[in-house]
Amino acid sequence: MLPMELAVRAAATASCSSGTSRQLPGAHASLRLQRRRPARRVAAAAAIVVESESKVQQSNHSEAEVFACPVCYEPLIRKGPSGINLPAIYRSGFKCSKCNKSFTSKDIFLDLTVTSGTKEYSELKPARTELFRSPLVSFLYERGWRQNFNRSGFPGLDEEFQMAQDYFQPVAGGILLDVSCGSGLFTRKFAKSGSYSSVIALDFSENMLRQCYEFIQQDDTLVNTNLALVRADISRLPFASCSIDAIHAGAAVHCWPSPSNAVAEISRVLKPGGVFVATTFLSSPRNNPFSVEALRPLRQIVGPVNSSYNYFTEGELEDLCKSCGLVNYSSKVQRSFIMFSGQKP
Repeated sequence: MLPMELAVRAAATASCSSGTSRQLPGAHASLRLQRRRPARRVAAAAAIVVESESKVQQSNHSEAEVFACPVCYEPLIRKGPSGINLPAIYRSGFKCSKCNKSFTSKDIFLDLTVTSGTKEYSELKPARTELFRSPLVSFLYERGWRQNFNRSGFPGLDEEFQMAQDYFQPVAGGILLDVSCGSGLFTRKFAKSGSYSSVIALDFSENMLRQCYEFIQQDDTLVNTNLALVRADISRLPFASCSIDAIHAGAAVHCWPSPSNAVAEISRVLKPGGVFVATTFLSSPRNNPFSVEALRPLRQIVGPVNSSYNYFTEGELEDLCKSCGLVNYSSKVQRSFIMFSGQKP
């Protein structure tokens, strides 16, 4: 018999004994009190055991249910070591419990795209998405590209990170998903902060994830953290509904093929009370850092580049969040820069 069952049975027996003692005459009041106290102590011990086992079950269930099939959204069955970290993910195989589609680590990231494993089929995304799959852009992103955003009002990495951390305070200790993570500028900051139980870096670009991994390997403080790399489509997030506490999207919304589909997916996977924080460029005559002149050198290497991006007004971004079920919208604006946040009710 399990310790919890013994405790519960002992509590029940003691309670019955206590109940019998209530029928004794007043001369035995002290005896009744002595009998009640052990019963209460045993019952309290049983409650602690039940609560402890419940928390362990919830923790195991939470980890098991995070990754889901991008085809049918059913939980993935893992074969390999548990944990949301690079070594565990790399040594594990995943299989959908419903459609039997298998997923494995490709190089250093877990490929959870719908097309994972295909041999003949291939498809191209919009030019602005394909641009960031380029090895050259992945290499340059953290070596000068991102720094140019300050011309549009972006306050800088450290300040942007702290602003996001302020928004994420209500969900500290949970799982954070850094979507469209690029080379992992903010992924690394979130992981090193110690504010989250796990950090998942997600991007559609294989080369961005490889660049992210390279930077992680250069930092000894990150190698053994609960940090995982996942390739996925922002409009088809491979996570169970209501499984993620915090989602961050740094300078990314304007690149998404369908921001409405993406925010709807973000709303789906957030837990009740979960927080979404994003930065992007507001619609403005001055907000285009990807001008024709800026992209001209890249065209000789990566081919034709379409520099059209999705730029929105603040009202449009608020309307988008509300239409996808997010509440408590808040924003901070500096010239063409905006950081906005919404919460899952």
